[in-house]
Amino acid sequence: MLCGAAWLAMAPAVAQVSPSAAEAARYAGLHSAAHRGDMAQLVQLVTAKADLNARDTHGRTPLHVAAFAKQREAVRALAAAGAGLGLLENDRYDAVTIAAVADDEETLRVLLAVGASAQLVTSRYEGTALIAAAHLGHDGVVKQLIAAGAPLDHVNNLHWTALIESIVLGNGGRRHVATLRALVAAGASTRLADRQGATPLALAKGRGYAEMVGILEAAGAK
Repeated sequence: MLCGAAWLAMAPAVAQVSPSAAEAARYAGLHSAAHRGDMAQLVQLVTAKADLNARDTHGRTPLHVAAFAKQREAVRALAAAGAGLGLLENDRYDAVTIAAVADDEETLRVLLAVGASAQLVTSRYEGTALIAAAHLGHDGVVKQLIAAGAPLDHVNNLHWTALIESIVLGNGGRRHVATLRALVAAGASTRLADRQGATPLALAKGRGYAEMVGILEAAGAK
Protein backbone atom coordinates (compact mmCIF):
# COMPACT_ATOMS: atom_id res chain seq x y z
CA MET A 1 0.00 0.00 0.00
CA LEU A 2 2.91 2.34 0.72
CA CYS A 3 5.09 1.43 -2.23
CA GLY A 4 7.81 4.05 -2.49
CA ALA A 5 7.07 5.47 0.96
CA ALA A 6 10.75 5.82 1.77
CA TRP A 7 11.22 8.02 -1.31
CA LEU A 8 8.05 9.97 -0.58
CA ALA A 9 9.26 10.65 2.96
CA MET A 10 12.18 12.58 1.49
CA ALA A 11 10.30 14.15 -1.42
CA PRO A 12 9.35 17.61 -0.08
CA ALA A 13 12.86 18.25 1.20
CA VAL A 14 14.34 17.12 -2.11
CA ALA A 15 11.85 19.08 -4.22
CA GLN A 16 12.52 22.28 -2.30
CA VAL A 17 15.75 23.64 -3.75
CA SER A 18 17.53 26.39 -1.86
CA PRO A 19 20.01 28.62 -3.72
CA SER A 20 23.38 26.91 -4.06
CA ALA A 21 26.58 28.70 -3.10
CA ALA A 22 27.35 29.17 -6.79
CA GLU A 23 23.91 30.66 -7.46
CA ALA A 24 24.18 32.97 -4.47
CA ALA A 25 27.59 34.17 -5.66
CA ARG A 26 26.04 35.18 -8.98
CA TYR A 27 23.16 37.08 -7.41
CA ALA A 28 22.87 40.80 -7.99
CA GLY A 29 20.41 43.46 -6.94
CA LEU A 30 17.62 42.52 -4.56
CA HIS A 31 18.40 38.80 -4.72
CA SER A 32 21.91 39.51 -3.48
CA ALA A 33 20.76 41.92 -0.78
CA ALA A 34 18.05 39.52 0.41
CA HIS A 35 20.41 36.56 0.53
CA ARG A 36 23.05 38.47 2.50
CA GLY A 37 20.62 40.42 4.66
CA ASP A 38 22.24 43.65 3.46
CA MET A 39 19.55 46.02 4.62
CA ALA A 40 21.26 49.19 3.43
CA GLN A 41 21.47 47.89 -0.13
CA LEU A 42 17.97 46.44 0.05
CA VAL A 43 16.46 49.77 1.15
CA GLN A 44 18.43 51.60 -1.53
CA LEU A 45 17.15 49.23 -4.23
CA VAL A 46 13.57 49.38 -3.00
CA THR A 47 13.74 53.18 -3.01
CA ALA A 48 15.07 53.02 -6.58
CA LYS A 49 12.00 50.97 -7.57
CA ALA A 50 13.82 47.69 -8.22
CA ASP A 51 11.55 44.83 -9.23
CA LEU A 52 10.43 43.34 -5.91
CA ASN A 53 9.28 40.13 -7.57
CA ALA A 54 12.18 39.52 -9.95
CA ARG A 55 12.95 35.84 -10.52
CA ASP A 56 16.22 33.93 -10.50
CA THR A 57 16.79 30.91 -12.75
CA HIS A 58 14.77 28.71 -10.38
CA GLY A 59 11.89 31.16 -10.20
CA ARG A 60 12.80 32.40 -6.74
CA THR A 61 11.91 35.96 -5.82
CA PRO A 62 13.98 37.99 -3.34
CA LEU A 63 11.41 37.03 -0.69
CA HIS A 64 11.95 33.32 -1.38
CA VAL A 65 15.69 33.86 -1.13
CA ALA A 66 15.34 35.75 2.15
CA ALA A 67 13.18 32.93 3.55
CA PHE A 68 15.71 30.29 2.54
CA ALA A 69 18.54 32.35 4.07
CA LYS A 70 16.57 33.11 7.27
CA GLN A 71 17.06 36.84 6.68
CA ARG A 72 14.05 37.96 8.66
CA GLU A 73 14.66 41.71 8.49
CA ALA A 74 14.87 41.36 4.72
CA VAL A 75 11.54 39.50 4.78
CA ARG A 76 9.98 42.34 6.76
CA ALA A 77 11.38 45.02 4.48
CA LEU A 78 10.34 43.26 1.27
CA ALA A 79 6.84 42.69 2.61
CA ALA A 80 6.53 46.33 3.70
CA ALA A 81 7.61 47.43 0.22
CA GLY A 82 4.88 45.35 -1.40
CA ALA A 83 6.63 42.14 -2.47
CA GLY A 84 4.30 39.32 -3.42
CA LEU A 85 3.87 37.16 -0.34
CA GLY A 86 2.12 34.25 -2.04
CA LEU A 87 4.23 33.80 -5.16
CA LEU A 88 5.47 30.29 -5.98
CA GLU A 89 8.91 29.35 -7.26
CA ASN A 90 9.48 26.67 -9.90
CA ASP A 91 8.75 23.77 -7.54
CA ARG A 92 5.59 25.59 -6.45
CA TYR A 93 6.76 26.54 -2.99
CA ASP A 94 5.85 29.84 -1.37
CA ALA A 95 7.85 31.49 1.40
CA VAL A 96 5.59 30.06 4.12
CA THR A 97 6.13 26.49 2.92
CA ILE A 98 9.86 27.14 2.58
CA ALA A 99 10.00 28.13 6.25
CA ALA A 100 7.73 25.25 7.25
CA VAL A 101 9.89 22.61 5.58
CA ALA A 102 13.02 24.14 7.12
CA ASP A 103 11.45 23.92 10.61
CA ASP A 104 12.20 27.65 10.82
CA GLU A 105 9.65 28.81 13.34
CA GLU A 106 10.97 32.36 13.64
CA THR A 107 10.96 33.11 9.91
CA LEU A 108 7.50 31.58 9.70
CA ARG A 109 6.36 33.80 12.55
CA VAL A 110 7.64 36.86 10.69
CA LEU A 111 5.98 35.82 7.43
CA LEU A 112 2.62 35.27 9.08
CA ALA A 113 2.92 38.56 10.96
CA VAL A 114 3.46 40.52 7.74
CA GLY A 115 0.43 38.94 6.09
CA ALA A 116 1.63 35.80 4.30
CA SER A 117 -1.06 33.13 4.03
CA ALA A 118 -1.02 29.66 5.58
CA GLN A 119 -3.81 28.58 3.23
CA LEU A 120 -2.10 28.31 -0.14
CA VAL A 121 -1.94 25.11 -2.19
CA THR A 122 1.74 24.49 -2.81
CA SER A 123 4.23 21.92 -4.12
CA ARG A 124 4.02 19.33 -6.88
CA TYR A 125 1.82 17.31 -4.50
CA GLU A 126 -0.84 20.03 -4.41
CA GLY A 127 -0.50 20.12 -0.66
CA THR A 128 -0.11 22.88 1.90
CA ALA A 129 2.56 24.14 4.28
CA LEU A 130 0.66 22.31 7.02
CA ILE A 131 0.86 18.98 5.20
CA ALA A 132 4.59 19.46 4.59
CA ALA A 133 5.23 20.31 8.23
CA ALA A 134 3.09 17.42 9.50
CA HIS A 135 4.93 14.99 7.25
CA LEU A 136 8.24 16.12 8.75
CA GLY A 137 7.01 16.24 12.35
CA HIS A 138 7.67 19.95 12.74
CA ASP A 139 5.22 20.27 15.59
CA GLY A 140 5.96 23.89 16.49
CA VAL A 141 5.47 24.92 12.87
CA VAL A 142 2.26 22.88 12.74
CA LYS A 143 0.89 24.73 15.76
CA GLN A 144 1.69 28.12 14.20
CA LEU A 145 0.04 27.15 10.93
CA ILE A 146 -3.07 25.87 12.69
CA ALA A 147 -3.33 29.15 14.59
CA ALA A 148 -2.96 31.01 11.28
CA GLY A 149 -5.94 29.23 9.76
CA ALA A 150 -4.24 26.58 7.65
CA PRO A 151 -6.82 24.20 6.11
CA LEU A 152 -6.87 21.20 8.42
CA ASP A 153 -8.40 18.70 6.03
CA HIS A 154 -6.91 19.61 2.67
CA VAL A 155 -6.29 16.43 0.65
CA ASN A 156 -3.22 16.43 -1.59
CA ASN A 157 -2.81 14.51 -4.84
CA LEU A 158 -1.49 11.50 -2.93
CA HIS A 159 -4.92 11.51 -1.23
CA TRP A 160 -3.38 12.31 2.15
CA THR A 161 -4.26 14.97 4.71
CA ALA A 162 -1.83 16.52 7.18
CA LEU A 163 -3.11 14.11 9.83
CA ILE A 164 -2.56 11.09 7.58
CA GLU A 165 0.92 12.28 6.60
CA SER A 166 1.92 12.63 10.26
CA ILE A 167 1.29 8.88 10.48
CA VAL A 168 2.30 7.37 7.16
CA LEU A 169 5.37 9.54 6.56
CA GLY A 170 6.26 9.95 10.22
CA ASN A 171 8.24 7.67 12.50
CA GLY A 172 5.85 7.47 15.44
CA GLY A 173 8.30 9.48 17.51
CA ARG A 174 7.83 12.39 19.89
CA ARG A 175 7.50 15.17 17.33
CA HIS A 176 5.18 13.28 15.00
CA VAL A 177 3.03 12.33 18.00
CA ALA A 178 2.93 16.00 19.08
CA THR A 179 1.98 16.92 15.51
CA LEU A 180 -0.88 14.41 15.46
CA ARG A 181 -2.07 15.57 18.87
CA ALA A 182 -2.13 19.22 17.74
CA LEU A 183 -4.08 18.36 14.59
CA VAL A 184 -6.63 16.27 16.48
CA ALA A 185 -7.04 18.98 19.15
CA ALA A 186 -7.64 21.55 16.40
CA GLY A 187 -10.43 19.46 14.90
CA ALA A 188 -8.73 17.78 11.95
CA SER A 189 -10.82 14.90 10.62
CA THR A 190 -9.97 11.47 11.96
CA ARG A 191 -12.34 9.89 9.45
CA LEU A 192 -10.91 10.99 6.11
CA ALA A 193 -9.25 7.91 4.64
CA ASP A 194 -6.40 7.36 2.19
CA ARG A 195 -6.89 6.26 -1.41
CA GLN A 196 -7.18 2.61 -0.32
CA GLY A 197 -9.85 3.46 2.24
CA ALA A 198 -7.61 3.10 5.31
CA THR A 199 -8.50 5.50 8.12
CA PRO A 200 -5.90 7.26 10.26
CA LEU A 201 -6.63 4.83 13.09
CA ALA A 202 -6.09 1.82 10.85
CA LEU A 203 -2.89 3.34 9.51
CA ALA A 204 -1.54 4.00 13.01
CA LYS A 205 -2.47 0.50 14.16
CA GLY A 206 -0.84 -1.03 11.11
CA ARG A 207 2.43 0.69 11.97
CA GLY A 208 2.30 -0.17 15.64
CA TYR A 209 2.21 3.47 16.72
CA ALA A 210 0.52 2.87 20.07
CA GLU A 211 0.60 6.47 21.31
CA MET A 212 -0.97 7.72 18.09
CA VAL A 213 -3.60 4.98 18.32
CA GLY A 214 -4.46 6.17 21.82
CA ILE A 215 -4.84 9.79 20.72
CA LEU A 216 -7.06 8.81 17.82
CA GLU A 217 -9.24 6.46 19.85
CA ALA A 218 -9.69 9.11 22.55
CA ALA A 219 -10.95 11.43 19.81
CA GLY A 220 -13.51 8.85 18.70
CA ALA A 221 -11.68 7.67 15.59
CA LYS A 222 -12.87 4.46 13.99
